[in-house]
This record gives sequence, structure tokens and C-alpha cells, in this order.
Amino acid sequence: MTTTREELDDRLPDAARAWLDEALTEAAHAAGAAPPAPPGAVPAWELRFASAGRHCGPDHADSVRTLLLTEARADPDTLSRLYRHGTAAERRAVLLALPSLVPGPTALPLVEDALRTNDTRLVAAAVGPYAATHLDPHSWRHAVLKCLFTGVPVDAVAGLSRRAPGDTELARMLTDYAGERTAAGRPVPADLHRVLALTVPPEES
Repeated sequence: MTTTREELDDRLPDAARAWLDEALTEAAHAAGAAPPAPPGAVPAWELRFASAGRHCGPDHADSVRTLLLTEARADPDTLSRLYRHGTAAERRAVLLALPSLVPGPTALPLVEDALRTNDTRLVAAAVGPYAATHLDPHSWRHAVLKCLFTGVPVDAVAGLSRRAPGDTELARMLTDYAGERTAAGRPVPADLHRVLALTVPPEES
């Protein structure tokens, strides 16, 4: 969960707050009428994006990075580049920023890539509001199961209570997975029963 600029101002020490002020100014400049960076040059705000954890601390890095992306009005190409070349922490920030920056499904390849990993923090970021809005039913169901496979709490799945009711295919997949776990002598995740209960059509609940 990210924090607001006002909350960061309250929590960051003076040096980090000054660094953030400069970084956001650079990002806003890039979003305005600033000339494009020369070929091969990295815009100053993108360098700040990469070093956010070092200057503001790992606990605030997600929030700082998402603020920078928003202030710079990063387009899908920029988001894709930062994701592809970024660390896991930088990739997570890109995923968290998608709902406020990309109105359509253009950035779904980034979500799909994160869901192919076993990095639980990436998976948790990938199943946020952007996925809830844009993932097709088949991919969304597999995203829910990915959370169960990797131990990501299903509370991370945005829109779960909206999309799950009446989803008989999701119910079948969950039941099959529970059966496989039981047959192998393994415990069934408690979250599975929570999601399975949600799949009951509203008129039957």
C-alpha cells in the first residue's frame, strides 16, 4: 500500500524530503514542455526513480516511485521500459502505478509477466485494480489461483468480491485444486475456501 505526498512529508527526514521535492520537480518538468532527452540519455527523474530506495528508505520506495511516475505522466512505453530494465522493487512500483496512468489494457503484458514469476510482492502488485479492470476472465481466474499457489493473501486481489460471484469455472478450478492438494496429503489454503464461498451466485448465497 502506497502513501500520499502529505504522509511522506510527515514521515521522511529533512534530507529525504528535500530529495523528493527535487525529484518531483524534475518529473513535472519532464511531463511539461521539456525537450526530450538526447538519444541514449536517461532523463533525470528516471535516475531518481531507480535510486528512490537509497534516498528515501525501502519502506517508502513504492510510494516515492509511484509519485514520480504519476508526476512525470509516464506513458505505456516508458512504463514498459522501466519495468523491463528495473529491479523487482522498481517493477512493483510500475505495477502499482498502472491504474492511475494507463486507462486501457495496453499495459496488460506487464501484469502477465509479473504473474509468471514466483515473487510474491510482484504477484500481489499485479492483482491490483488494473488487473481487476482489464484481465479477461480466464487470465483473472489463473491470477487468483496464482495467489493461492504462492501464498499471496487473496485480500490482495482487487475486485474479488465483484468478479467471483457466479463464476462457476473459478469454482471448478478451486475445487480441483483442493482435491489435488488433499490427494497429495497437503493442506488446502484457508483462502481457497473463502474464494470458493464467494463464487456462489448471489441468489444462492
